[in-house]
Amino acid sequence: MISLPRALALSFSQLRDPAILRVLGKSLLVTIAIFLLLGWLLSFGFEALLEWAGLADGSGAGTLLALLATLIGAWLLFRFVALFVLQFFAEDVVRAVEAKHYPAQGSAAKSLPLTQELRNGLRSTLRALLVNLIALPFAIALLVSGVGTALLFWAVNAFLLGRELRDMVWLRHRQSEQDIAPLGQGGRFLLGGAVAGMLLVPGVNLLAPVIGAASATHLVHRGRAAVA
Repeated sequence: MISLPRALALSFSQLRDPAILRVLGKSLLVTIAIFLLLGWLLSFGFEALLEWAGLADGSGAGTLLALLATLIGAWLLFRFVALFVLQFFAEDVVRAVEAKHYPAQGSAAKSLPLTQELRNGLRSTLRALLVNLIALPFAIALLVSGVGTALLFWAVNAFLLGRELRDMVWLRHRQSEQDIAPLGQGGRFLLGGAVAGMLLVPGVNLLAPVIGAASATHLVHRGRAAVA
């Protein structure tokens, strides 16, 4: 079975692939557009709130508050939004990796209906938000440790990301509901942990969702080959 470092190395080496570059560009544009739309809506909301409170003075304070809220939201929610968006382009990433490394398996893959991709994306996003909210009180309690909060959120998101990335590939090759996924809990956690770590690094976090999907493709296919 292929190791995680090898899967990551293969994924980074394929970033020059035009198909991967297209997915990267589209997913980034859509992600940015979502936050811009959020900021635009918030500006109307804050301006209306200030006017209702009698604090509107024409200085654009509502717009400034909306910009600040959007920046904070982008920092806190980027990974959730980026992975939700990637759900709709995941097939392009998977097919690009399969075309280069696993052509036989790729020809047998099935395309997921848009409705199922939407359900999967919403389900994974809501699950991630819920689990992170549940972890929040424990994270606050660990603030005194200095590193405990960061480690807790990393571990929580490693578990979540590993599952979501695995399923982006596996659901396209699963023959029945009873089929056992080739990437176990340990492999999922390591994959999710690597991607969660990349999401914390400015610049690299823009590549992390695509790198994660490509790496999951390698791990799932090599895992299937190992148990075949």
